[in-house]
Formats: sequence, C-alpha cells, structure tokens
Amino acid sequence: MRKSQNEQLTRTGPGTLLGDYLRRYWIPALLADELPEPDCPPVKVRLLSEKLVAFRDTDGRLGLLDEFCAHRGVSLWFGRNEECGLRCPYHGWKYDVTGQCVDLPSEAEATGRRQRIRLKSYPCLERGGVIWTYMGPPELKPEPPEFEWAMVAPGQRFLSKRLQECNYLQALEGGIDSSHVSFLHGASLKRDPLFVGAKGNVYNERDRMPVFEVAPFDGGLLIGARRNADDGRYYWRITPWIAPFYTLIPPRGGYPVSGHAWVPIDDESCWAWSVSYHPRRELTLEETTAMRKGKGIHVEYVPGTFIPLANKHNDYLMDRAAQRAGLTFSGVEGIAMQDASLQESMGPIADRTRENLVPTDNGIIMTRRALLQAAKASREGRPIPGLAPASQRIRSCAIELAQDVHFVDGAKDGLFRPLGTDPVSV
Repeated sequence: MRKSQNEQLTRTGPGTLLGDYLRRYWIPALLADELPEPDCPPVKVRLLSEKLVAFRDTDGRLGLLDEFCAHRGVSLWFGRNEECGLRCPYHGWKYDVTGQCVDLPSEAEATGRRQRIRLKSYPCLERGGVIWTYMGPPELKPEPPEFEWAMVAPGQRFLSKRLQECNYLQALEGGIDSSHVSFLHGASLKRDPLFVGAKGNVYNERDRMPVFEVAPFDGGLLIGARRNADDGRYYWRITPWIAPFYTLIPPRGGYPVSGHAWVPIDDESCWAWSVSYHPRRELTLEETTAMRKGKGIHVEYVPGTFIPLANKHNDYLMDRAAQRAGLTFSGVEGIAMQDASLQESMGPIADRTRENLVPTDNGIIMTRRALLQAAKASREGRPIPGLAPASQRIRSCAIELAQDVHFVDGAKDGLFRPLGTDPVSV
C-alpha cells in the first residue's frame, strides 16, 4: 500500500477524506446507560478527533455539543445540567440541546447578543441501548440505523465498549480476518463458555489455510473464509463488513451472534463496541454472567472506566507459562484482548507500506479498497453503501456447503434471515 493511501484510510478528523465519509452515517457515541436519567451529569465524548460533551436534559432530550463554552472556552463537562440546559459554572452561560445559548445572565436580553451565540451541536437518537449521533451535513442525514442487534428486545442483547489504543482500521481489519482465528484464538475457543464445543472449532484447528472469497452487497462486503469440512464439503465462515466500520462474527453452535463497531476516537485510538445477541430468544443468565466476566468478545474493566483490565500499561497481564502450556497461543487471556494486544503492538497507526500480504489477506485488501472507493464517492456526491436500513439487515453465518455451491448462494437463507429466527451456524 502506498503511504498516501494509508494516510487517506487512517485520518478521520474534520475535512479528511475518510473523516467526511464516516460523518455520513449514524455513529455510536455512548451507551444509553452513560446518561441514565434527565439532568444527570454530562459526559465527555471524543469522536473523529472532535471534543464534545453529551447530556440528557430535564425533558429527556439528548444533546451533543462542542465541549467548550463560547465565552472563555471552559469545558462544559463541569457544567450544571438543569432546567432544560447545560449551564457553564464560570459565568452562567447556558445552552440547550441544539447548542443555542438560552441564558446569558450578564447581558441584557435587549442587546440580542444571546440569540447570536450557538455552539456546534449534533443530533442524537437512542436505539438498542446506544445513543447515536449524526455528524454530517444536515441535508444528507440518513434514516435511523436498523442493525438487527439494535432492534431486538433488551433481554436478547448484551452490549459493551472498550478503549482500544490504536487506529480504528487496525481493529476493523482484525474483525474481518478469519485466518488468525486458527492460531491466536484456537486454544481459547476450546475453553471459552460462549464458544466451547462448536463443530466449527474442529474445522478451524484442522484447516489453517482458509481460502477467501469476497462478494459485494448493498451494505458493504461479504467476506467468506472456506475450510475443508467432512464428507467432501466446505465449511464457510461468512463475515459481513457493513459500511463504514461494522463487522459481524460468524456464530458458533447455538451460541449468541456477535459483532463490533470500530469507532474512531481520534487517529490513534478507537472505541471497540462489542455486541452479543440472539435473534429469537433472551440471553440466559449463564451467558450474560460470562459476558460480564469478560468472556466471548467482551472484557473486564479497570473499575469505573472503559479501559480493559488487561492493557498495554500492564503488558496485557501476559502469562508466559500459560503460553508454553498451550492454554493460550499468545500468552494473553481473553479473545478480545488477544486481538487488541497484537493490533496495538503495530503502533498507533500501522505502517502498511511495510506489509507483505498473502492470499488469506484478500478480505482485508478488498475492504480497504471498498472504503477508499466509498469515501471518494461520498466526496463526489455519488451513492455510498450501508446508509439504507434495508442494507443493514444482514447476519453473519457459518455453514457447510457442497464444493460446487457458491458461498453467497448457498448461505443466502442464513445471511438474509427474518428477525426472530435462529442463526445458521455450525
């Protein structure tokens, strides 16, 4: 990859090619629980290199504003959330959820100065346990998101997020790379209570040279990883990349379906959103307990934060003895942190000019290409994928197919499956 392409793909601040493109979508900004009730304390939010502050006003309306007061630049995180507005504690200037100054106590109303003061603000909505925001041109705002996990009942879904200290693209590329599963996660899949016993684990271990095929769909790409299965069949794990930064993990056995959103905080860190859900039933107590303990794709936290308990500042709690004993392949416990530790080791922004890619990287190559094409299309005013709710209604699946069946045709009923039905998985 050329240096210029790497720059285009990884820089997401205002005015950048990818930054302007990502702003065309509804973006997960906060867990709804972070603003649990009207007039609760405001929360700092950093997205796409913009410093913002979020609050839920007296009437329950959501606001996402420029973090800093228009008067002297004080952070409104210190503000008083009261009487349908956020009041700066320095001189009492107050803003509503649209960013409009609604009280300027040191100036007479007749001057008209208050009416001319308005902070940058972004619209928000709440759906699926997430507070979403739209940061793009108002006239291009798409319909609200309808990912399946966001539409199921709360009891059918477990949602978490964690800080990842590297560029979003490194994390996203890990989410579409089925090849590494046979190595990095192989031992953990045998023990993790949310994956253990699935037949697909055997195929992952037995065939470590998957063949990748990629096919487009309205929301992005379908990335199929093919391994040899029993009786002359193929075992396919089909991972959708849904524009711009969503990935769905092919399910295993009868366990819940999982997926991620890889949301840039700035160019050197991102939020790794992780969701596990079942389309037909509520999650069991055993499943949610395991997720809270950091099993599956979730993590344990440093108390009171979204920082993983195992992180780069404590060497991810590396256990060389467990590595030698084969309990983990890398010495890091937990599927999520096995991924994050290696992705963060590449540096804040990976230098992709030094890579030596091979055929099993085909999904990554095609996704990079699709991202650049979509970003350029957005800048030129042409259609882009994944905006329409219908294009977001797709699942991942894991399926055995005859060797002469194309993976998209053979897996169609698993990928485009009605809400309320069981996943297709092996």
